[in-house]
Amino acid sequence: MHLNPLLLTLVLTMTTLHAQTPPDVEKRPHTVTSPHGERQDEYYWLRDDERKDPQMLAYLNAENAYADAVLAPLQAQEDKLYDEIVARIKQDDSSVPERDRGYWYYTRFETGKDYPVHARRADRVGLDAVSIQAANNSGDFVGEEILLNVNALAEGHDYYSASMVDISKDNQKMLWADDTNGRRQYTLRVTDLASGKRLADEIPGTNGDAVWADDGQTFYYIENDPDTLLSKRVKKHTLGSDPKTDPVVYEEGDDSYYLGVGRTRDEKYLTIHASSTVSDELRYTPAANPGEFKILTPRERDLEYDADHYGDRWIIRTNADGARNFKLMTARDDATARADWQEWIAHDPAIYIEYFETFADYTAIGERSDGLDRIRIVKKDGQSEYLKADEPAYTMGISSNPEPDSDWLRYSYTSLTTPAIVYETNIKTGERRQLKQQPVPGYDASNYTTERVWVPARDGTKIPVSLVYRKDFKRDGSAAMLQYGYGSYGASMDPAFSASIISLLDRGMIYALAHIRGGQEMGRAWYEDGKLLHKKNTFTDFIDVTRWLVAEKYAAKDRVAALGGSAGGLLMGAVANMAPEDYRVILSQVPFVDVVTTMLDPSIPLTTNEYDEWGNPEASAESYAYMLSYSPYDNLKAQAYPAMFVGTGLWDSQVQYWEPAKYVARLRDVNTGKHPVILRTNMEAGHGGKSGRFQRYREIAEMYAFMLEQLNAK
Repeated sequence: MHLNPLLLTLVLTMTTLHAQTPPDVEKRPHTVTSPHGERQDEYYWLRDDERKDPQMLAYLNAENAYADAVLAPLQAQEDKLYDEIVARIKQDDSSVPERDRGYWYYTRFETGKDYPVHARRADRVGLDAVSIQAANNSGDFVGEEILLNVNALAEGHDYYSASMVDISKDNQKMLWADDTNGRRQYTLRVTDLASGKRLADEIPGTNGDAVWADDGQTFYYIENDPDTLLSKRVKKHTLGSDPKTDPVVYEEGDDSYYLGVGRTRDEKYLTIHASSTVSDELRYTPAANPGEFKILTPRERDLEYDADHYGDRWIIRTNADGARNFKLMTARDDATARADWQEWIAHDPAIYIEYFETFADYTAIGERSDGLDRIRIVKKDGQSEYLKADEPAYTMGISSNPEPDSDWLRYSYTSLTTPAIVYETNIKTGERRQLKQQPVPGYDASNYTTERVWVPARDGTKIPVSLVYRKDFKRDGSAAMLQYGYGSYGASMDPAFSASIISLLDRGMIYALAHIRGGQEMGRAWYEDGKLLHKKNTFTDFIDVTRWLVAEKYAAKDRVAALGGSAGGLLMGAVANMAPEDYRVILSQVPFVDVVTTMLDPSIPLTTNEYDEWGNPEASAESYAYMLSYSPYDNLKAQAYPAMFVGTGLWDSQVQYWEPAKYVARLRDVNTGKHPVILRTNMEAGHGGKSGRFQRYREIAEMYAFMLEQLNAK
């Protein structure tokens, strides 16, 4: 029997508010079929692609009401945490200006405002990045041209995100894009900067990526499939024409590829980059007179490459010929095949080449070795040198450097104790100057310390872990700990300063960042050992780190919390099933927990792009069985689970809301433990949570208040 939706809402809400018992949502029989087996999914009905089913919405609202009731006694703690975090933010802060084509561009915030103001100033004698920052800090905006005031644009929207996309070569027109529900489906818009007026040209249903041709009248953009949200077509738009008539320049026929458009470093070519998990293909055409896009080299299975052009040559980063950690190649201006490539920087099995940036007189290369970043400078004469770091665990990366003819290289530096610094160094003279350090009111770095430890995994692999704690921390096995991990897509989780983590350290906690397999912290092999049929290494690495830190008395066994989001939410679901006794609290944001069902359904956004990350359970019985053996939703069982805080967004396009909703519903059925399980759904948000810089801190404060209560770390 199905309850009337209105009655269902009333029943669930009244039960929640007055009895503080979690919602008990209806089960409906459903069989998920595949060539390799059938599975029962009693909560499959919670999926509604339109987000309109009243009974589904009633359930999510009831879960939110239950969360409100459980968290109500913690409101004072949440408010205190929120106030602490926000107090560490300089509210009227601005970014370091960067010069491009005669203008200085920057982003600034105003006190009490949630959204940024994007602006620029025309270059003149005596103007530089430092003087503009000083003017911004003093409230002197004379000569400023506001490009986007996102605060004004966001008015009337529950969710809003907008960003600049590209400025025309003559500096007179701006492409920008906005998203009003968090689903990452952007509408492209054009503003005439000379008049300040928005043009009639508006193109919905894009991925937000676009690039101007040199004429300033035409641009190329990427249209998404409205259902799968895959980037499918590159189109050309001429200002003043009807977007419905825009010609298709390129259409991707393989649903495992993403598309991107751009411009080469020397602005000579426009590019289309098709990229899958294991292969790439780049096309290019002259920006001054766009026509047919030539292929730099055709795609091949397991051939990855990205390329940029400067002067009369291409520089190509590739794994060709067994270069597992990548190498750099060069090719002549009109190259169209791999036979045109010549080796420049050889492959080194101990050094992973992550990215590069070309300049007139040198090339800056972002590398990884021993789990840490470094920047290598290679000069025209072949000499090379590395920029130095002063801490055992840190993050260093090349910043935005729009002008390739500069002798000054900008780069960023941060650690778990060092707020982000932007430096620039003169490659010819060696001079280094600090342009800005992230201001953190009330923070004293001398009160905290960071260290790097190496933890033996069960198979003997050494896992790097970055730790941070107060200097008065006592390593006696009594402390509470928050351990974070991700471990997917080759994404490296580098140690960086967080204003919110300080509130935990000041309450005696230790924070551990586990660089587990599936990321790329230790090179390409680190990623490959944590994907596909090696995915379980990601989970066991995380568990082994926890157990080692407890054994070494960094933390108390019964005071450990774990945090992960998206694919890191998969990690949370897996470790909760595999080792619930090792965690007192699990914090899981937008978690990918229904792995098999999602990867069996090519209509779900992103599924087909990720067969080479997780496996294709439709095509491979081995992949199906392996994924089924760790999928968190499928492996829930009768055991005592930790306290859980599970967060999702109704409009999430990356991990659909129904995955965590079904997961929590089934978890409630089998959980023999007594600790609370909370599902918090942002009804107006997507994968990244609510928009606005302060909203996210409110969400963090709520989650941390729950965790601190469970860990008795008030």
